[in-house]
Amino acid sequence: MARNKRVKIHKKQKSPRIKPRNIAQEDYLYQLEDTNTDIIFAIGPAGTGKTLLCTLMGIKSYMEREVSKIIITRPAVSVDEQHGFLPGDLNEKMAPWTRPIFDIFEKHFSVTQIEAMLFENIIEIAPLAYMRGRTFEDSWIIADEMQNATKSQMKMLLTRIGNNTKMVVTGDLKQHDRGFSDNGLSDFIELVELYNEQKLSHIKISKFNMKDVERHPAVVEILEIYGEDD
Repeated sequence: MARNKRVKIHKKQKSPRIKPRNIAQEDYLYQLEDTNTDIIFAIGPAGTGKTLLCTLMGIKSYMEREVSKIIITRPAVSVDEQHGFLPGDLNEKMAPWTRPIFDIFEKHFSVTQIEAMLFENIIEIAPLAYMRGRTFEDSWIIADEMQNATKSQMKMLLTRIGNNTKMVVTGDLKQHDRGFSDNGLSDFIELVELYNEQKLSHIKISKFNMKDVERHPAVVEILEIYGEDD
């Protein structure tokens, strides 16, 4: 996008109005809004609002000038394709994995505004493979589908947090493409349980289960068929 076509991002935009639909979401939103909590883990099945709510809160935080950037990262795990086989620049290569998040952005911004935000680095897509050595400040980090991250990737991600930054790590421990032998999300949750979660002041975990699913009723039945009933 040419520099002389920069879009006014905030023109005629309002912050999202976010309302919890169950007790688990209410607890999750409380952690997302808590200025004393820097890293939030949202664990549970599909359809519970893990990614939706943290993305909406990221948009709200940006539009209210609480942060200046939104960072999106997600393990690019695929059976058939790797980055190098996909066409385009890095954002285009990551599009199959970040599309669910941008679907949420498109409810609050036009496509032109989103393109401008990407160009101006207000929204940054940061694949895990390219995050080592960086520190993100004044940012809202959305780390989605992290059940597909390795143990080393998880440790690397969590240590990227800087000043005035909130990191939200989402995942479903029952849906994974790497297996449990090198699963960074399940490994960290187990380490927290051994350490004693009550001793943590900057890290919180919000857990969802089947009764918290807010999608189409058919999704609930599908998850039950697959044995995800807790």
